[in-house]
Amino acid sequence: MESIKQTKYDARFDAQYRYDEADLGAVCARERTVFKVWSPEAERIELSLYRDDTSDAYETRPLSRGDRGVWSLAVEENLHGVFYDYAVWVDGRRARTADPYAVACGRNGARSMAVDLSRTDPEGWAQDAPPPAQPEQIIYELHVKDFSYDPDSGVPPEYRGKYKAFSALRLDGQPPRCMDHLRSLGVTHVQLMPIFDFGSVDEAGDDKQFNWGYDPVNYNVPEGSYSTDPSDGAARVRECKEMIQALHQSGLRVVMDVVYNHTFHADSWLERTAPGYYYRRNKDGSLSAGSACGNDIAAGRAMADNYIVQSVLYWAREYHIDGFRFDLMGLLTVELMNRIRQELDAAFGPGEKLMYGEPWRAANSPMEPGTHPALKEHVGLLNPGVGAFCDLTRDAIKGDSFKETVPGFVNGGEDFEQTILHAAAGWHEGSPEFQPRSCAQVINYVSAHDNFTLWDKLVMCLPEGPEPADFHKLRADILERNKLAAFIYFTCLGRLFMQAGEEFGRTKLGDGNSYCSPPELNMLCWERAERFGALTDYYRQLIRLRKSLPGLCAKSAGAADRVAEQTVHCPGVVSFQVEGGGPAGERLMVIYNASGKEFSAPLPVGGWIVRADGQCADQHTTVSGQSVRVPAHSGMLLLREDS
Repeated sequence: MESIKQTKYDARFDAQYRYDEADLGAVCARERTVFKVWSPEAERIELSLYRDDTSDAYETRPLSRGDRGVWSLAVEENLHGVFYDYAVWVDGRRARTADPYAVACGRNGARSMAVDLSRTDPEGWAQDAPPPAQPEQIIYELHVKDFSYDPDSGVPPEYRGKYKAFSALRLDGQPPRCMDHLRSLGVTHVQLMPIFDFGSVDEAGDDKQFNWGYDPVNYNVPEGSYSTDPSDGAARVRECKEMIQALHQSGLRVVMDVVYNHTFHADSWLERTAPGYYYRRNKDGSLSAGSACGNDIAAGRAMADNYIVQSVLYWAREYHIDGFRFDLMGLLTVELMNRIRQELDAAFGPGEKLMYGEPWRAANSPMEPGTHPALKEHVGLLNPGVGAFCDLTRDAIKGDSFKETVPGFVNGGEDFEQTILHAAAGWHEGSPEFQPRSCAQVINYVSAHDNFTLWDKLVMCLPEGPEPADFHKLRADILERNKLAAFIYFTCLGRLFMQAGEEFGRTKLGDGNSYCSPPELNMLCWERAERFGALTDYYRQLIRLRKSLPGLCAKSAGAADRVAEQTVHCPGVVSFQVEGGGPAGERLMVIYNASGKEFSAPLPVGGWIVRADGQCADQHTTVSGQSVRVPAHSGMLLLREDS
């Protein structure tokens, strides 16, 4: 493994300047505001104060240098609502910068804002708490703007695409259509795509702009384009809290999608306050770009790690966030991920906060000496409470995520039978590239925000003819394969993750990278949710069924020991059993038939009840005889009826 180029920012530098207190930024309370910034090589720092996010400074004051590179200034006044920034001199050069530790800001994050956080709490916030933990965690990935941008969402026009959409009511006082759908689906966690302040949308612009938001500017500030007033730094904080409160009240826990691996520009507030420290460089001195975004955060350095840990804890405490999904986790380190897990457990209780991420990176990135990238091949070094997305399961089920016509198990691919059985057992036996410590680390899914939606992938893999693909058509052959794909990952050991709208055949018209495509393409189409109602009902049934089967929900290291009789019957047909998998400890039998023919599956001696097939996942049909017929392109789950 290539180590990072030797620089002055080594272990000795960290030992001299590491600052572990969580009080950097502007702490504003009662009649005092204290400003602190870490800038170990600065020669001079000045604070400028502003009435708003556009006017000239009304006052400038110098900061004093203290120990470990921390500069500070105490103002005997509560400066809630006052904007500020710094001028920092390093090597005789002056840089104007916002505060990298800011918790509020104005439009586009260029000026930070002092905020008394107690004045941003919505009514009842002190009593806000997540709903009780359920037997299974089923994660629903959602983009704030996608959720309610469609006029059919039922959200008042002024709140569409905003935080307020989650807490808004219709004119008749009832929840909007989109919230009704979300609450009735049965998922347990909503994973919000980036809600920190990102740079790819102009907050002073119009609502036609769109971006996924993987371009961090201010890590500890909510994104302003989702608020009703981006110029008011307190408004975005309050409305973000209202959204989380509304989700909690709807019985949903909230996971935050965090992007600590890179920043929007390398010329960030981190760079301007501590030039050269926070970014990795190649041997030739150029910025590394394992993120494919032009820069990589230097995880593994003391203050970079402290920044990330303290940011995670801040969101968990101040915003009551219930879990964290780490973008390009492979650019972070095993050591950092394990530390975050330990700190969250210490603060909130073991396992109370979910943690998982993408165990890959876009390209190689030089690591700090003695650290290990949190990649798929290192998942066994991670704390068992740190999960990883399993692309092996994803691609085995539906085919290559980057090549639209390359199929997987459900859509005509060959030689996937053994891989599917490995997935069903939670990768208990592992693979050369993926050896989780338990199925608790495995995040099973078939679609996410990036790459093709499941529906689009199936349509492109199974064209009707030479005509252009019709993504809006409700095709029976695509519908049955979609149901089979869902049935498979909902019956695999591990944790479950789904993209918003997958349950009603979400389409982006074949756009596999819609990160900045128009909101009309990205939005959830609520008319489609009705038209594809049978598919949605099937997902609801699968969710209820999954929660009722402890053998599938189990997450212990020994959970996979219950999986038995894994069998490849013929091309496209496999089955397995789960000992003690039912509600009262009954044996389960699961069959996947991806072939084009009906399959007669032999049953072990005893009585069996069909609980789910390709049409309904909420039934109790007794099977007579020693075999059961499984239609083509469908699955079946049976429960042994004990005498």
